[in-house]
Amino acid sequence: MSPTLRKPHSLTRLIQGALLAIGLAGSMGSQAATATATASTTTASTAADTAVQFKDLRITVRGDGQPLLMIPGLNSAASVWDETCAKLQPGVQCLMVQLPGFAGAPASPAFQQQFLASARGQLLDYLREQAPQGASVVGHSLGGVLALQMAAEAKAPIKRLVIVDSLPFLAGIQNPNATVDSVKPMAEGMRAGMMRPASPEQRRATLAPMAATMVHGDTQIETVVQWGIASDAASTAAAMYELWVSDLRPMLPQVKVPTTVLGSWAAYAPMGSTLESTRAIFERQYEGLKGVELKMSTKGFHFLMWDDAELVSSTLKQALR
Repeated sequence: MSPTLRKPHSLTRLIQGALLAIGLAGSMGSQAATATATASTTTASTAADTAVQFKDLRITVRGDGQPLLMIPGLNSAASVWDETCAKLQPGVQCLMVQLPGFAGAPASPAFQQQFLASARGQLLDYLREQAPQGASVVGHSLGGVLALQMAAEAKAPIKRLVIVDSLPFLAGIQNPNATVDSVKPMAEGMRAGMMRPASPEQRRATLAPMAATMVHGDTQIETVVQWGIASDAASTAAAMYELWVSDLRPMLPQVKVPTTVLGSWAAYAPMGSTLESTRAIFERQYEGLKGVELKMSTKGFHFLMWDDAELVSSTLKQALR
């Protein structure tokens, strides 16, 4: 069978569906939905928290010690890192990023046009100003893509990376011979679909089943649903399109800092995937990153900071030593 005609890997089908569902949920997010999501998903901050507005980014600074920049994924709130930050105390200064347009945060015209480039540039500028001595960076999903892009830049103020369930070329899961040009028509179709109007009932009906494949627990599933509904359509569509057509594999040799990648596979088991087959995908995609350490969660779905909190926190503690 020709590689271009092979049956999509179960991981591809699940990720495609989940990301599209998240995007569709955000396509008609109302102010009421935004207010509900913000109120229901943001945990109580501590008295020591400092909220910093840096250009289009909002950074929650919590704790003192080694700086750790924490970048969330598509449509996620900065508070996705709350529990992880708590497990790292004392001795770590968590810099939890809220990306514009996600989970009820105000949108940015620059991000609506070029999401990844805008985010990468502003995050690097923030680190150069606030942590010129260098910081560690953890990124989840889309945040992992941003972390890799940042670390590949010459003289980036980054000491080490932890990448949580993210791949250098998402569209290459199905076909290792895929190129950016070959996947653009599919990506453009997904972007257009994410901008179509949908009723709140349609949005929830689309998103809820897919959220259940991304995280365990009813409370966390509802959180993901609310974040998706509250997200800005144009921001999500731009981020999703760029994520799908970004192939970071050629730039991996430029990443010179110690890097650990955490992967998930349990959500794909019902579709025939195994830990070994999913691990092989990660190994193939990261083969250009010298010295990378790969750890696979045995139980967690995509949101490993919730589903396998011990794996994420222990890996970060080890990286920060």
